Amino acid sequence: MMWRKLSEGDKKAIQDKAKKIMLEFGKSIEKLPEMPDSFVERAEFERAEGSEDGGRSDNDFRKIMFENAPKKDKDSIIAEKGKWV
Repeated sequence: MMWRKLSEGDKKAIQDKAKKIMLEFGKSIEKLPEMPDSFVERAEFERAEGSEDGGRSDNDFRKIMFENAPKKDKDSIIAEKGKWV
């Protein structure tokens, strides 16, 4: 399908169709039975700070991250906090 400029009538038809689909979906979801909340019980659910698993890093991941970083210093990625806001 090629891009083309939509007429106001086409835009209205698409909006109406999308609204109909969302309303039908909502009605379908309302028919589902209520499910009780489920929880997973674990002996350990938090990682200890400085543990072996938390302290190691994947060298390949580190290398890729540094290759993708636009600004970097020896062991640090230089980023401007909140630049996108």
